[in-house]
Amino acid sequence: MNSPSPPTSNESLYARHEKIYPRQVTGRFSRLRVYASSVLLALFYLTCWLQWNGRPLVLFDLPSRQFHLFGQLFFPQDFVYLTILLVIAALALFLFTALAGRLWCGYACPQTVFTQLFLWVERLTEGDRAARKRLDIGPVSKRKLSKKLLKHGIWLTVSAVTGFTFVGYFTPISELVSAAMHFQLGGWEGFWIGFFTFATYGNAGWMREQVCLYMCPYARFQGAMFDADTLIIAYDKLRGEPRGSRARGVDPNERGLGDCINCTMCVQVCPTGIDIRDGLQYECIACAACIDVCDHIMHTMGYPTNLIQYTTESEQSQPRKFVRPRILIYGAVLVGIVGTFLALLATRVPLDVDILKDRNALYRTSVGGTVENVYTVRVTNMDTETHRYDINVSADHALTLEVDNADVLVGSGEAVSYPVRIRADPSALVARATNVTFEIAAKDNRRIRRSAPARFLTWKTP
Repeated sequence: MNSPSPPTSNESLYARHEKIYPRQVTGRFSRLRVYASSVLLALFYLTCWLQWNGRPLVLFDLPSRQFHLFGQLFFPQDFVYLTILLVIAALALFLFTALAGRLWCGYACPQTVFTQLFLWVERLTEGDRAARKRLDIGPVSKRKLSKKLLKHGIWLTVSAVTGFTFVGYFTPISELVSAAMHFQLGGWEGFWIGFFTFATYGNAGWMREQVCLYMCPYARFQGAMFDADTLIIAYDKLRGEPRGSRARGVDPNERGLGDCINCTMCVQVCPTGIDIRDGLQYECIACAACIDVCDHIMHTMGYPTNLIQYTTESEQSQPRKFVRPRILIYGAVLVGIVGTFLALLATRVPLDVDILKDRNALYRTSVGGTVENVYTVRVTNMDTETHRYDINVSADHALTLEVDNADVLVGSGEAVSYPVRIRADPSALVARATNVTFEIAAKDNRRIRRSAPARFLTWKTP
């Protein structure tokens, strides 16, 4: 047997990328996809403008290290909540994928949503699938240049608005608009607006399905979460094969054919360019465009619909099992973590306290013979309202402690450091170091309180 000859120096080992021209399709799933994309785009573009009690509804103020989320104020000390949220998102993705496959990719993924928006602009400016192909392969002309410039101009405008909106979640959008109108954008704001403008324009306008095929890791590890009862899009080979064209109204059984008329419409509407009739492929994003167009063709031919449909591998031989071990495990862990997260939020105290002992003088002796220790109490108000706090100190033993500067006023989101002096009679001290506890509580809301330990030092053991 002859072995294949090695490639010559002029032969490329890589296939040239061929642009995909998805055909427009209408149907129940395409309408659902449009509704989902519209809602998600509206949420993205409008949420940064919403206010809650005079503050942004969602704002990640990195320079101030403050994060405003739906009326709550969070600080870097609350990083545990972000960690739990990321774990919840990962487990929810695992559970949802095991149940319904890649519906996230087809209906909610930002890459899919923005690609659909850019495709809509392309159809609006250049025409349908056939017109776009003719325009691309045609010679350069005034008409071609005008259509291309119009399309890319709209793409760049949408991309710039997207980048500007994204940065508006990190810098208050009103301040960002004012700075842009007066050409006073900061260096970092300008950089990130440009970066996300370029990223949106490149990913949704040029790369499109290549992001899903080559860059997205989800497409690679999704198989580990699939089983025989996971919802997928599949072609019914038993009913559709053998394929063959025929006139409308012809009984396929008379010609020994299946219901598939081999029109390739399912391939033409696919945004990733695959043929679903070849079986389940990692490139499939479960957008269901092939289902809509195939149902339309079947209706036109007078055949039953659902030649291509949402189904499972096991559904052809037995009823689908919704309850199965991996679903129970994912669900139980997810419920437990969500419950823990909600409990932590419900019991969260929007106050942080740090106690720093003065190390220049571990203790001082006053004229009256009492021992004095000086501390710096740093109070961070993590609430959305200004509070006045009381500072009280208790000790392990029955000591008489005198506290100066026991009244602290801290505004919302502020961190204030106060020097606090504590004096005690040395005869009442039973050790060189005595444990004391600072109690800081808001005067107008006693639920907002924190305690912090410290050490009271003297010069000798009595």
